[in-house]
Amino acid sequence: MKNLSPISFSLLLVVLSIIADARESAAQDGYTLNFKVTGWHDTTVYLGHHFGESIYIKDTAVVGKQGDFRFDGVTLKDHGVYFVAMAKDGKASKQFDFLITDDQQFSMTTSATDVLQSMKVTGSDENVLFYKNMKYQTSARERAAPLESILQDATPSMQQKEAAKAEYTRIRDEVLLYQDQLIAANPNSLTANIIRAYRPINVPAAPKASDGRIDSTFQFRWYKKHFFDNFELSEPGLVCLPDPLYKQKIDEYLDKLTAQDPDSLFLAATKIINAAEKNQQAYRYAAWVCLLKYQQPSIMGLDEIYVRVFDTYYASGKMNFWITAGSLKALKDQADRLRKSLIGNIGPDLVMQDASLKPQALYSIDNKYTILFIFDPDCGHCREETPKLVSFYNKKKWDVGIYAVSADSSMQKMRNYVKEMSMRWTTVNGHHTYTKYYQELYDALMLPSIFVLDKDKRIIAKQISADRLDEFFENYERYHGGNGKR
Repeated sequence: MKNLSPISFSLLLVVLSIIADARESAAQDGYTLNFKVTGWHDTTVYLGHHFGESIYIKDTAVVGKQGDFRFDGVTLKDHGVYFVAMAKDGKASKQFDFLITDDQQFSMTTSATDVLQSMKVTGSDENVLFYKNMKYQTSARERAAPLESILQDATPSMQQKEAAKAEYTRIRDEVLLYQDQLIAANPNSLTANIIRAYRPINVPAAPKASDGRIDSTFQFRWYKKHFFDNFELSEPGLVCLPDPLYKQKIDEYLDKLTAQDPDSLFLAATKIINAAEKNQQAYRYAAWVCLLKYQQPSIMGLDEIYVRVFDTYYASGKMNFWITAGSLKALKDQADRLRKSLIGNIGPDLVMQDASLKPQALYSIDNKYTILFIFDPDCGHCREETPKLVSFYNKKKWDVGIYAVSADSSMQKMRNYVKEMSMRWTTVNGHHTYTKYYQELYDALMLPSIFVLDKDKRIIAKQISADRLDEFFENYERYHGGNGKR
C-alpha cells in the first residue's frame, strides 16, 4: 500500500461530495469506529474514502483531550480503503489508512509519533492483516532503499553493484514469498485482493512450432486473455483505492488490448461490466467508467459505444439500484443527441432557404460525397475553419459537394459571410427550414460542425477539421475502394 506519511490536499477537494447520511447512534447494522491517537487533542478529523478518481467525506468527529474520537452512523456501503484526515489551517492532511468491509465495528489505537508501528487493531481481522502487511512492506522497503541507491549511483565498483543487486533480488523474492503465503492463508480478504491487483501478469515465452517458428502474436494474445487474472472485477474494495487502479485497468484493456472499432470495444466493455455484476458497487463503477469513456472519444465514431452501453445498462433499468431519475435523464439526453449522427447512419435530409429564399435540399447534392458544414457567421472558430474548407473545395481534388447551414437566423449575415469567404457552394439558413431544425437531426452542439456523407447519404465521418479532409478521403478511398477523385 501507499506510505502513511501525511498527504496534504485541499479541504475543498476532500469535501468534493458530502454524503448526507442521517447520523444515528451506534447500531449493530451500522458503523462504529473508535480511535485513539496519543498526541492528538482538541481538533477536528474527517472520515473519508476514495471512489475511483474522487474523494468523499463520510463523517466528522472532534478529538478529545486524550486523543480519542469516534465515527458512527448507518452502514458504510462503499467498501475499500478509508482514511482519517486532520483539519489544519483550512486544509486537511491524510493521516492514516484502514479498510472498511462488512465488519464495521472496531477500534484502532496508535501514537502520533509513529502511526504505523504503534497501530493496534481490535475487532477487525481485516485491518489486523492490513497493518501486518503494511509493517512488513515498510520494513522491506527500508532494507531495499540503500541497495537501490547503490544500483543507481555511478561511483560504486562493479563488485559492490553485483552484491547490492543480489541482496535486492533476495529481498524482492522474500517479499513475493510473504505475499504468496498471505494470499494463500487469506484468499478472500480485501488485503489479499489488493496485493494481487497490483501484481503484474507474468507472460510466458512463446512456444516453438514443429518447424521451429515462433508465433509472434502468442504473448499478446496470452496477456489479453489473462489480463484480469490478478484483478477481481467484482471486488468492491478495488474501486476505493488511493489511486484509480480500477479505471486504469479498464483503460489499458480497452485502449491497448482491444481493436479500436465499436463492435470490438462494446464486446470488451460488456465483458468487463458483466464480470463485475456480482457486486453492486463494482458493477455500478465498471458500467460508469465504460459509459463516460466514450462520451467524447478521441477516435471518431467510438461515441457509438456510449449509446450502446447506455441502452444496455441504463435504459434497460439495470442501473436503477443507484442512479437518480435526474441523472438518468441527463445520460439519456446525451445518448439521444449522439445517436442522431452515429457513423453508418443515414443522414436525414435538410430542406432550407438559400440567400434567394429558394428551398435547397441536402439530398439534391448528387456528388459522390457530401460535406454538411454547420457554422455561425459570428463564431470565431468558424471564421478560422471556413477558409480552410474553401481551400479544400477549390482544389477540386475529390468529387465532393458542400451543403452549408448558417446557425444564425439573419439572412443578411449569411449573405455577407458567403461573399466574404467566397463560398461557392450551396449555403442555406438553418432557421428558414422546411424540415426539422438541424439540431434535432444532427449532433451539432459545437460549431463549426462538419459531417461527411457518402453517395447514399450515409454518415462516414463527423466532427472532422477541414484541414484533415484530404487525409480522410485518401484513407477512405484506400480502404473502401473506388476513386472519389474528380
